[in-house]
Amino acid sequence: MTSAPVFQTFGCRLNAYETEAMKELAEAAGLRDAVIVNTCAVTAEAVRKAKQDIRRLARDNPGAPVIVTGCAAQTEPETFAAMPEVTRVIGNAEKMRPETWRALGAPDFIGTTERVMVDDILSVRETAGHLIDGFGRHRAYVQVQNGCDHRCTFCIIPYGRGNSRSVPAGVVVEQVKRLVRKGFAEVVLTGVDLTSWGADLPGEPRLGDLVMRLLRLVPDLRRLRISSIDSIEADPMLMEAIATEPRLMPHLHLSLQAGDNLILKRMKRRHLREDAIRFCEEARRLRPDMVFGADLIAGFPTETEEMFAQSLALVQDCGLTFLHVFPFSPRKGTPAARMPQVAGPAVRERAARLRVAGEVALQAHLAAQVGREHRILTESASMGRTEQFTEVDFAEPQPEGAVVTARVTGVRDGRLVVG
Repeated sequence: MTSAPVFQTFGCRLNAYETEAMKELAEAAGLRDAVIVNTCAVTAEAVRKAKQDIRRLARDNPGAPVIVTGCAAQTEPETFAAMPEVTRVIGNAEKMRPETWRALGAPDFIGTTERVMVDDILSVRETAGHLIDGFGRHRAYVQVQNGCDHRCTFCIIPYGRGNSRSVPAGVVVEQVKRLVRKGFAEVVLTGVDLTSWGADLPGEPRLGDLVMRLLRLVPDLRRLRISSIDSIEADPMLMEAIATEPRLMPHLHLSLQAGDNLILKRMKRRHLREDAIRFCEEARRLRPDMVFGADLIAGFPTETEEMFAQSLALVQDCGLTFLHVFPFSPRKGTPAARMPQVAGPAVRERAARLRVAGEVALQAHLAAQVGREHRILTESASMGRTEQFTEVDFAEPQPEGAVVTARVTGVRDGRLVVG
């Protein structure tokens, strides 16, 4: 008796997107009775957790081949190849190719495929064109960009994802049209460095051009959302879309990382503290209901208490609502790993203070919504999200994938309550 493969995903939304694509590729190839782990390399802790889960999954699925892929498999394939539980290691480019899964789906693949299938990701020029229909029936994701040309001193991801490469606008438009025809109310544009979209295409269009083109050419698209952006790369057309296009959702997740200018310089970021504050002020002026999420790193090498205080103050100075806080974790092979490190207890304590500040900001946002009407995309019978991406609990069951207008009556467990 055969069973469907078991998938485990770590890391970012793009990884989750690619896992859904791999499920379809594995099914088409007839791969059964296997464990596939899609890893993340963003921190050393992420790699440790992946190894821990690989061992657990191998115990829970005796006899099933264990296939490891993702960014950590790309950057350190030897780490996973050395694990006795692991059958195959495949790279980020290979995992999106149908021929890889056809080989893995063959009855005798253990004897006929290389144990490590990881090529040089920096030589990859194409962007995976595999399209999934979304997670559930409510929201679809379209990968329009992959890779990154920047070399922040703490980041290993360019070596896991390769250089920046973009999906042509015409292809994106056709994909979004297809998803709208299938009934999706919301489409999210995803990428590793989304605001670099277009730099490698003829004419060097910008992300704002893509957003405006989509909204113009797909009039039946009800909601368009963009994932994490680098605010210093926000182009004038994107700002115009924020100001004039109600179908572009008023929620931006910003790659800020720190609030102190010297730390930002040592991170090799391209913005200053003042740039981040200015962007948030301008975006909120153009769209008063705009809310911001942000990535922030606590305890970057050489960070003093005074420098950290600048990051802590950025939560209020930028008006941040949803925080992703990362205690700094040195990644072997990055410049930051060779810098003077902050003591572990101080890193953890600063991360905890940032999370507290984030929770205070979130609670203030939630409280401000009580009594207001929101257009909510239902993700299940009991839960949905507002245009600002705030979670909502419904008192009465709702059809998944609908956009309903309702008044917020309260707050419970970090969510808005309707009814």
